[in-house]
Amino acid sequence: QVQVVESGGGLVQSGGSLRLSCAASGFTASRYTMRWYRQAPGKERELVASIVPGIVPGTSNTYYADAVKGRFTISRDSVKNTVYLQMNNLKFEDTAVYYCNRLPLIAWGQGTQVTLSS
Repeated sequence: QVQVVESGGGLVQSGGSLRLSCAASGFTASRYTMRWYRQAPGKERELVASIVPGIVPGTSNTYYADAVKGRFTISRDSVKNTVYLQMNNLKFEDTAVYYCNRLPLIAWGQGTQVTLSS
């Protein structure tokens, strides 16, 4: 079954860090563009970061939304078939449910909640 399962969210103080995981099954994540999205309460889902297979096998290119550039890092572990989102210097506006998906899109997972506290 082709699916992704997100984990790693939680309650964190402003300025803190979290690492989210996206475990892929039924397909080889390293062969696809993988993306992290987030949806804050009352807002539409937005793209946060992408990792794209490079022309050279084993390499990747990464892209970030302006709001997270310099604070978030997307990466992948081909052995574990997992994509990560390292989030540093978290801010209140990062509070959201975080989802991962590939291109072309598959069914959305349940996401993982990230909540910033004072």
